[in-house]
Amino acid sequence: MNTLNPWLILLVAIIVEVAGTLCLKLTTVVQGVPNKVFAGTGVAILYIATFILMTIVVKRLEVGVAYAVWSGVGTALVTISGIVLFSETVAWSKLAGVVCIIAGVCLLHISSKQPAGGTGKQGRQEHKITNESHPQQ
Repeated sequence: MNTLNPWLILLVAIIVEVAGTLCLKLTTVVQGVPNKVFAGTGVAILYIATFILMTIVVKRLEVGVAYAVWSGVGTALVTISGIVLFSETVAWSKLAGVVCIIAGVCLLHISSKQPAGGTGKQGRQEHKITNESHPQQ
């Protein structure tokens, strides 16, 4: 899986997480113990799979961007899915919130492509951690 594009893996992680969240909703709306157990098992399996996929993603993408895309796009998709699949309320403020989430994710993605303060080692601050104690003055 290391040769796959990390953005493709992130997309799969988002879809799996949304499916897990929808299963979570199903645990509250389905009737009968077998259906609730099936939906609950789906939640556990899908969330574990999501975290495994996200572990792969954050090794190859900036953690802030990966998490923002994962949570933002996931939130937008869950909101839209709730409206479509479960007849949840549609309000202009809910839709505006989804638009803001998507805009914020886009801004984070754009900012991750721009070097901070230049290119190469000159543009980055490097911190060295040592165990040396500082002399008392």
